[in-house]
Order: sequence, then C-alpha cells, then structure tokens
Amino acid sequence: MRMRRLRENALTRNLIRETHLSKDDLIYPIFAVEGTNIKSEIPSMPDCYHYSIDRLNEEIEELKTLGINYVLIFGVPNEKDKLGSSAYDDNGIVQRAVKEIKRVNSGMYVITDVCMCQYTSHGHCGILDKNGNVLNDETLEYLSKIALSHVKAGADMVAPSDMMDFRIAHMRKALDDNGYLNIPIMAYSAKYATSFYGPFRSAAGSAPQFGDRKSYQMDIANSDEAVREMALDIEEGADIIMVKPALTYLDIIRRAKDNFNIPLAAYNVSGEYSMVKTAVLNGILDKSAIFESVLAIKRAGADIIITYFAKDIAKILNGGR
Repeated sequence: MRMRRLRENALTRNLIRETHLSKDDLIYPIFAVEGTNIKSEIPSMPDCYHYSIDRLNEEIEELKTLGINYVLIFGVPNEKDKLGSSAYDDNGIVQRAVKEIKRVNSGMYVITDVCMCQYTSHGHCGILDKNGNVLNDETLEYLSKIALSHVKAGADMVAPSDMMDFRIAHMRKALDDNGYLNIPIMAYSAKYATSFYGPFRSAAGSAPQFGDRKSYQMDIANSDEAVREMALDIEEGADIIMVKPALTYLDIIRRAKDNFNIPLAAYNVSGEYSMVKTAVLNGILDKSAIFESVLAIKRAGADIIITYFAKDIAKILNGGR
C-alpha cells in the first residue's frame, strides 16, 4: 500500500476528500446598532461592521449574492438599565433589525441571540441581587420574554447564550404556551469563560462592569462538564446544541459529536477570527489559513458553524470571486 497514490493530483484528492464545507453550514453574525446611516468597521474585528437599521439592506443583499442564507443578530442598544428592559422591548434594536431583514429578504433565515449582557447597565447576563450575584431562576422569566419578543418580530430561531440553568426548559414552555411550537432553540450549551470573547465584547459593549462571568460560564479546563451541560439542554428540549468557542475547543466539539445524535453548532468566536484575520492581512499567514481554520471545525464534528469568516468562505467556495 502506498498512501501517496491517492494524493497524486487534485482530481484524486477531491474524489476521496472526507470533509467538505458548504455555504449551508455557515451562519454569519451581524451587529445592529442604533442611529442612522451607520456602517462602521469594528476596530477589533477587521472587515466586520456595525450597521444601523437603515443600512442593513447592504449587508443582507451582499449575503444573498454570496449565497449565505443564515444570520445571527446581535443588538447594540443606546439605553441600558439593571433589568435590560430594552432587550424585550417590541421596538428594540434586535426586533427592528429582524423586521428589516425580513423586509429586505423574506427568505433569509434569522436567528437571534437571547441574552441580557448588552442591555444591562452592569453588563452581566442576568438579574442581580443586592450583593451583585446573578440570580438564576429570576433571570429565566426575562430571557423567555426576550425570546418571545424576537419571535413575534419574525425570528426563525432563538439562541440563548446566557448559561443560566434550566433556561431551555423555561423558554421552550414560554414559546409553546404562546403558540410558537415550531420555533427551534439553538442552545449555547457548552459556553466557556474564555478570553477569546474580547473583540466581541468591545463590539457589542457587553463587558461586565465588575467581576467576571466565571460563576455561570464554563471553566476552560473542563471537558466532562461540557458533556453534562449538553445532555441537560437536550433533555430540556434544545433542538441544536452549541460549543463556544470553536477553534480552541475542537476536542469538545468531537466529544459532543461522539456522544449525541443531535445537530451540533460551533461558534468560531471573535478572538479566533481576529487572530487569524489579522495574521492574513499582515502577510503572516496565507489567506488559505481562513478556509483551513474553519474546515478544522467541520472536521472536528460541527454540523453548523457560526463564523465571521462566512463571507470569506463563501467567496472561496464561489471560485474566489
């Protein structure tokens, strides 16, 4: 046996290739901001932009041209308070973004991030007690209110990212009780307390004003715990489970794929994106590193990849256009 026989030329390599990336694997995150006539590059995330509602059409039309059909919406509000009330306002930034996207392209599949950190004055993902501790069960009511407001605005799927215990069961019941039995939930199941969220927190204005999120996001050293988290979310009714981050947690993706027969998403987070993108822009890495880094996530077992590289990957798949 000579292993090199099947590496001899491109046609042979294509014939036996085990892992393939498709545009239908990709979800592109979008940051919607208050104001008008805003398209502003995010300093910590090259080639990613803040868009005001009136200019979202530019992004959606570009995505349609590239063949990307799935987006994940993050809102950056002007007004914040201790209860994150703008998150569940029917006229909130995400709600208006969803309506605008559906107006521009009714066929675009819109997923919304359900959390409170961008909307709370303290920057944590839930309601606080007088000592500054995040209250788990009290927060569930607010998360479900947010999810319901997103769905009423036209969201096709909701994705809770808060890491509160029991939020999937609570949200599923709230959606079902309000007649939204067919709206899927993509759970941020194994979401780690990682430093790789840094550029996102700058972009979304979501950094905690005190302390950190280690009391509710996962310890970066734990793997078995991730499996337990995913199992619990599945039991509570999650339709898709997620590992976040992706590129630096490929082992967790593999464990999820080996343990569960359910669609698996992975979030190629901002720090991973900026690290590779900056290296490419500065000539440290060849641009092929972009495709390779995302392919690694698919090879590890992810069915769905949330990535700021979605447009770059689509251009490569379209023949480099």
